[in-house]
Amino acid sequence: MTGAPSLAIRLFGTEEPVVAPRILVAGALSAELDTGNLRHIRFGGVEIIRAISFIVRDRNWGTYNPVIENLRVDERPDGFTVTYEARASDDRQAFRYTARIEADAAGRLDFSATGIAETDFLTNRTGFVVLHPIVGVSGRPVAIEHVDGTVEHGHFPEVIDPVQPMMALRALTHEAAPGLVVTCQMEGDTYEMEDQRNWTDASYKTYVRPLALPWPYTVAKDDRLEQAIRLTVAGGAPARASGAASTRILFGSPGRSVPRLGLGLDPSETANTLANAGLLRSVGASVLVGYYDPQKGHDRTTLEGIAAAARAIGAEAWLEAVIVSVDDFAEEVAALGRTVAALGSPFSTVLVSPAPDLKCTLPGSIWPPAPPPRALFEAARMAFPGSRLGGGMFSLFTEMNRKRPPVDLLDLVSFTTTATLHAGDDQSIVEGLESLPAIALSAATIAGDRPFAVGPSAIGMRMNPYGEAPFANPNNIRQAMNFNDPRHRGLLGAAWALGFFARFAAGGAETVTLGGTTGAFGLISVASDWPKPWFDTVGGVFPMFHVLSGLARLSGRPMRPVEASTSIEAIAAETDTGTELWLANRTGTPQHVTLPGVPRDAFVLDAESFVAAGTDPAALDRLTRSFTQGETTLAPYAVARFRFS
Repeated sequence: MTGAPSLAIRLFGTEEPVVAPRILVAGALSAELDTGNLRHIRFGGVEIIRAISFIVRDRNWGTYNPVIENLRVDERPDGFTVTYEARASDDRQAFRYTARIEADAAGRLDFSATGIAETDFLTNRTGFVVLHPIVGVSGRPVAIEHVDGTVEHGHFPEVIDPVQPMMALRALTHEAAPGLVVTCQMEGDTYEMEDQRNWTDASYKTYVRPLALPWPYTVAKDDRLEQAIRLTVAGGAPARASGAASTRILFGSPGRSVPRLGLGLDPSETANTLANAGLLRSVGASVLVGYYDPQKGHDRTTLEGIAAAARAIGAEAWLEAVIVSVDDFAEEVAALGRTVAALGSPFSTVLVSPAPDLKCTLPGSIWPPAPPPRALFEAARMAFPGSRLGGGMFSLFTEMNRKRPPVDLLDLVSFTTTATLHAGDDQSIVEGLESLPAIALSAATIAGDRPFAVGPSAIGMRMNPYGEAPFANPNNIRQAMNFNDPRHRGLLGAAWALGFFARFAAGGAETVTLGGTTGAFGLISVASDWPKPWFDTVGGVFPMFHVLSGLARLSGRPMRPVEASTSIEAIAAETDTGTELWLANRTGTPQHVTLPGVPRDAFVLDAESFVAAGTDPAALDRLTRSFTQGETTLAPYAVARFRFS
């Protein structure tokens, strides 16, 4: 019998060690020190700032992992001081800096940095980034001090801002809780804000160097950089609840229906998909979204393969069609339409995107030449008369928000996401789920009376709109912009997938397409160029396989809103035999849950059941057991299904 993998492999898909952040305390103020930066800055238990980081990025927006030396932490009853030296480098260039963090019990925190380029240093951004949280902040007032000293009274955006909601910044003041006022002063450069929810980050990001300036830019050898972030807190901390209460799950009345589940298909995985069609058919996905890009050598055979794969797994075939030509786009679209027609028009939905839109155009930059949007979709309507026509972006929601499609010419709007654009740590991935309701609201606003579809989306990144490509990740580590991300194969990936589907379902998505069939974003283990610890030996299915199989069964069923704590992701629906509830613990600590009654049975996917679930595609049914309790404890990143009569 195959032995069990390590707990790290079961939870995260990688043995890469993670150093727990150090908690620093200054009176009512606390912060997590994480690789030289600060996260989750709280006052009286209230999160006032999500993060303050000094970051160094390369020309592709990749973030260096600096080597930290001479780290010193002085903790006192009334405050703390942190100092260190750091160096960010690769085989071409290097940047060195020193940092100092100081906080006191009066609610003051200073984070300053002084750096120097050891070589000419090509970068897209080097300097401070401040993240404000979104929960309890979105839509709330903020006082905005500009670099010229003027003060403007505004609001943090509720609907996601496509560009920069605040610019030329020197300080921001907001109320983190009733009577708790926080001022964040930013020195050493001109700062501006992005609505990070565009990229599924749960924050508003304020950063150095306006995007309207050229990038990448060079910090000349020996040039010196000095910046600082200064926080002050005024007012009293709110009373904190005593004791840790159980998460109580409550149902609302049935409403909208559970959306259809889709899977993505890159043509490089067509052969593996066909070879494993029987197993993939058992997932029950309603839709298979195939990607077609002539720049990658895709042709008629590619289209035939996508259609055959969809038939083999019992799914409706959708096509993502990249149009390469700018001047002759109409003929290219017409020719593709003729080819698809000759195949019997197998695609019920055709999504169209011009090739230039696969890359980002930052605010203030000139859009590259591309087919006129209205003319492009009018040509597509003629080329695919029997198909639903969709538009939006094949890259990320951000790009659709910045370049909105002509909705009146479309039958649906679509976009994709990734969970690891800006950060690659576990906590950022699951915290990003908090942004999805705002993305759903914003997508619905753009779509108007048309439906919207999400995906193919995954933790990993299928294409990089901001650089050459996602990272291949041959060492199976946690990092931003991974193509193959190890968490996808672990319990964290299963919990994330449940939360992703549940939040977009609640937000009104018509179809939610997650990951793929096989490969980096797939549900089953096949031979690959990257390591998959344990699965490379035993094969089998990833934990996400069972979660998506269960969600697919609920397609079209009336959903019941679920009230739960922020640690729990949840979705519930009415079935022929009662109410079915899915829960996921999105944290690395056990979560006690009080259920809305006593279920008749339960399926639990956790570290204990990992091996049985990984080696048995029918585990969702075979591991279901009678359950006679009204409460339970979910282990870290566990997913559970409860069925109530």
